[in-house]
Amino acid sequence: MHSATKKSAQKAPTFTRHRISSRSVRKNRAIKEPSDVTEKISDVKESPSSSSDDDGEKGGESIKRAPRPSTLNRPVSEAAVNSDAALANLRAAGGANVYQSERKSSIITLGLSIHTCPVEIREKMAVPADRFEEAVTSLVDENPHVEEAAILSTCNRMEVTIVGLSYDRAVAELENWMSKWSGVELTELREHFFLLKDRDACTHLLAVSGGLDSVVLGEGQILAQVKSVFQMGENVKGFGRHLTGLFKAAIVAGKRVRNETTIASGAVSVSSAAAELLQMKLPGESYEGTRVMIVGAGTMSKLLVKHLESKRCTEMTILNRTKPRAEALAEEFPNVNMKIHLMDDFIPLAAEHDIIFTASSSMEPIITKEHLDAMPMATAKVDGKRRLVDIAVPRNVCASCSEHAETICYNVDDLKELAEANKAKRNQAAEDARQLLEEELNAFEAWRDSLETVPTIKRLRSKAERIRSQELEKALSKIKGELSNKDKKVFEELSRGIVNKLLHGPMQALRSDGSDRAAVAQTLVNMHALELMFELRKEDEIEEEEKKKKKEAEGKK
Repeated sequence: MHSATKKSAQKAPTFTRHRISSRSVRKNRAIKEPSDVTEKISDVKESPSSSSDDDGEKGGESIKRAPRPSTLNRPVSEAAVNSDAALANLRAAGGANVYQSERKSSIITLGLSIHTCPVEIREKMAVPADRFEEAVTSLVDENPHVEEAAILSTCNRMEVTIVGLSYDRAVAELENWMSKWSGVELTELREHFFLLKDRDACTHLLAVSGGLDSVVLGEGQILAQVKSVFQMGENVKGFGRHLTGLFKAAIVAGKRVRNETTIASGAVSVSSAAAELLQMKLPGESYEGTRVMIVGAGTMSKLLVKHLESKRCTEMTILNRTKPRAEALAEEFPNVNMKIHLMDDFIPLAAEHDIIFTASSSMEPIITKEHLDAMPMATAKVDGKRRLVDIAVPRNVCASCSEHAETICYNVDDLKELAEANKAKRNQAAEDARQLLEEELNAFEAWRDSLETVPTIKRLRSKAERIRSQELEKALSKIKGELSNKDKKVFEELSRGIVNKLLHGPMQALRSDGSDRAAVAQTLVNMHALELMFELRKEDEIEEEEKKKKKEAEGKK
């Protein structure tokens, strides 16, 4: 077990979801379980002197965005905070560009999930795999404040994660795109949206990948779906550097959660408990060679087939009152060999099977001790004892069946005990999982912070090169007589050598691989200081002006 297990008693980090309404927006309190987002959103306004939600104003068509929660503030050090504040004041005094005041693009998640939205709306918003590239490309190309995009679309959720150049503008563009894509009015979608930003958005994706936001805690299918998004995104231009890093972190987190905790072990539903309990009780703990029958073709039976298939039970008989529903069930599981019969054949067929799961809607028992008395003994694969597993309510198996010497009976109460015990184990494992998620989140954030210095490095080199070229040109113009190309090359190399040696120290101070959080913090402090000393924020404007002049000159030619 990972060291996180030893820390499980510590309180796990939480993240905040925002739900958007056409009439109001509130900031939800931090939640321990990622799926706890079902509460209704009331009209509230947060008091600046209190962290609790108070009554606020109502009405109006405009939307007030939820304020940035304190959990999202991630100063890397006291020095970095002070430096950033000083730069902010400097820019405010100089009338800085609006985009410069928002230094880092935001990672934003806007979505609909089974916890917040009915299936009727989720299905309209769905993005099938064959339209993934089309959806991401249109989202990025048609919206100037959306730099990168990724879409996680499953039967339980439809979530869009973007890198936005300006938070408010990016969210507005994303909302409009989602409304256009689904054909659902924006006011209706806002009743079901949840909105997350930066650390909350990243934490959410890692939790989803780890199975902490699933209907069944720890289920494994979602990790495969997150991997699929990453694989599809590799060939899509709009799936950029930041989201590539985020999804890589989510996949690593999902794997660690399943490998280093017990969150994925143990049945947590009645159907999965039935399949697991029987396997535990069988000789050799295997369904191999046993004759299995399922009575009923409803939801419980469907889940039962799914769990039996996962345990390599691929031969079974299905009985139902009507054939079409049973045939539809068979079509959903092409890898399972199902023999379909009507209920009229139940007793004769029951005599030919070792394991019988009952999940029919019958209001009366369908099998009694008298029926069992007339049946031959079960095969040696089950030690000659037939198993009856009743997961129906009302019960399909008569209580008298438990008195039969060659029959072992289980009912819903037996299964619920196992399911509840496993659920408690998974909840404990979820606490351990959150510690792992925090580690992966910190690693991703350190890597992302390290990317902040890349533009500064480019600006510093650009300014140094511009000054070097100008000063070299001035010096050469003052030399009398014609210089040979060889002499010019000597001066050129001299100037480059001086600049490179002067820049070596600053460049080293701006480089970080993102593996050490403290080193990244110091790198960002260095970055702020260099930008202030060398006035590097002006370089973008200078470069843009030079491009404009060059373009005009080419136009005149």
